[in-house]
Amino acid sequence: MRHAREALAAYVHTDADNLVYVPNATTGLNIVARSLHLNPGDEILTTDHEYGALDRTWRFVCRQTGAVYLPQPIPLPVTTAEDFIERVWAGVTPRTRVLFLSHITSPTALTFPIQALCRRARDAGIISVIDGAHAVGQIPLDMEAIGADFYSSNLHKWLCCPKGSAFLYARPEMQKMVEPLVVSWGYEAEKPSASRFVDEQEWTGTRDIAAYLTTPEAIRFYQEHHWEDVRLQCHALAQQARERITALTQLPPLSPDSTSWYMQMVTAALPPCDHAQFKVRLYDEFHIEVPVIQWQNKPYLRVSIQAYNTQDDVDRLLHALGLLVAASTRSHSAP
Repeated sequence: MRHAREALAAYVHTDADNLVYVPNATTGLNIVARSLHLNPGDEILTTDHEYGALDRTWRFVCRQTGAVYLPQPIPLPVTTAEDFIERVWAGVTPRTRVLFLSHITSPTALTFPIQALCRRARDAGIISVIDGAHAVGQIPLDMEAIGADFYSSNLHKWLCCPKGSAFLYARPEMQKMVEPLVVSWGYEAEKPSASRFVDEQEWTGTRDIAAYLTTPEAIRFYQEHHWEDVRLQCHALAQQARERITALTQLPPLSPDSTSWYMQMVTAALPPCDHAQFKVRLYDEFHIEVPVIQWQNKPYLRVSIQAYNTQDDVDRLLHALGLLVAASTRSHSAP
């Protein structure tokens, strides 16, 4: 486990004692959320682009503590990093205790400029908690440069590790705040290591650690295959898909066309439709599986491009979308 932590720590630019393996990012962020001793009236500031499971986590914590979960609206399309930062920060009050943000959002696939906000939060005495579920493997990560107090990311998504592998990072000064979600032999360890954080989070009873132990091999694979270049190739295909979808729908893109806002994953707006039925038809009739969601009462489609995707995949998606969008437009315009 230490070898696996050291390889991952080098990849995300931190010390091995600053991170632990967890089954998924939701678990990692639950550890943090349920470790913070919040008081009635304390505020958790976030955006309205967050992942539903974590919205539920924070609402659960608020019911237990009397704290308040406050999503700050971020309208689409986003424009500049500076505008985004100011819109988020406008929600800060004297009672703001936690800033919770996605690094790459699940519904809208936007990469948020979190580094400046983490720095502001630190200066203001606000705890920064980052949901990086889609980040590691898709964009370069430097934990020290990001400056978050807590950060969790899935290794099974874009780093291609098996399911059941993720990590939780805690800045050294903040590790004393973290409590074990499961109390086991790592708590009051008979032979403690240099890190209580690692002891308490790593030894939580019997579990299968195989997924964690694959991480060094996954990182080696990425490095040997020059994944910086692969990411850019995938981005070019995602960029093309975005351009063609917005040309088809005549709906504006959600962000400027920049790797600062998206890399291998992009969300596009759809015309009015039954989003659930739209997804079923894509799968049943065209054998294409992509998330089609309802967000802010509007339908959206999210496209993910990994190394194994090809131009033919994008062409097939656009062919299917052309037929389904036309059919949906006809049905919604019928008297």
